[in-house]
Amino acid sequence: MTRTPTVDLQIRDIHKGFGAFKALDGVSLEIAAGELVCLLGPSGCGKTTLLRCIAGLERQDRGTIMIGARDVSALAPQARDYGILFQSYALFPNLTVEQNIGYGLAGNHRETIRSRVGEMLELVGLRGSEKKYPGQLSGGQQQRVALARALAPAPSLLLLDEPMSALDARVREHLCGELRQLQKRLGITTLMVTHNQDEAMLMADRIAVINQGRVEQFASAQQIYRAPASAFVADFVGQGNWLPFERGHDGQVRVGGLSLSVESADVGRSGRLFCRPEAIRINPSTPEANLFDAQLRELTYLGNRCRLSFQLDALPGHTLLAELEPRAMPGLPQARLKIALPAHSLQVFN
Repeated sequence: MTRTPTVDLQIRDIHKGFGAFKALDGVSLEIAAGELVCLLGPSGCGKTTLLRCIAGLERQDRGTIMIGARDVSALAPQARDYGILFQSYALFPNLTVEQNIGYGLAGNHRETIRSRVGEMLELVGLRGSEKKYPGQLSGGQQQRVALARALAPAPSLLLLDEPMSALDARVREHLCGELRQLQKRLGITTLMVTHNQDEAMLMADRIAVINQGRVEQFASAQQIYRAPASAFVADFVGQGNWLPFERGHDGQVRVGGLSLSVESADVGRSGRLFCRPEAIRINPSTPEANLFDAQLRELTYLGNRCRLSFQLDALPGHTLLAELEPRAMPGLPQARLKIALPAHSLQVFN
């Protein structure tokens, strides 16, 4: 029954309100067959509402939802051909593992159901757990059972609603990797809701960053991190430094008592500069543009990297962060630093 789907998912101008609150405000996405896309955003941004509209559990106020060539916008949930995995597992506690997995296969021949359940248990690594009840399993094992149940009918689309949020960090990371490999092997188009940036960066082919019911950016994890399309995306994904600026008459920008070179051609009269901590250079050995004196405030060892908190002499009261690999730390800590803010690393938000 396992097959490689040819379906894709198209979401066109979806709007959804709850009274005066606008949960979705013209959301449009196109998801390729076999792609895993994460909806990433803070609580209340609309990502779960969008997933529920796709599943038919909520009815959008307007807009179109296409699964392959089928317009499913007005269809009942059971007519939409998807499997869904919830954060709460939603297993029937009074049914065994095999009964839970086979629940969506009712109407098939008994031997067909048994064979499919066995195939799914093998797929998720739970062979031998057929007769156990959910209460006898760990959280990670219960989520595997829920995944097997979602995949058992061989749906064209898999919907995941924060599936790892109830698990501890080690189990979550391990299960994320397993789920991603399984999704690739099956080639099933998958849409996953999460507020966890690490999950999204680890698993997704592309990420849709959602804020206040709108898609701020829809791109690969690398693009979103390196070239955020808006100040919200820059601030929400990863860490960064912000510097308010005013445009100077010499093509440079002024930040307090500093004058900085930037490579952006789109510099307004005022705005904010954004820079990732790892882009900052500490005590460079060669001459650099945007090189300033600074005072080290704090040094934190984080295992695979070290984080420095410092203040530029010409910008008192404004703390910045830099990150280095531990091997780049010889000579530190020291109270006085030379800090370079490379022009190519300064992104302008007007």
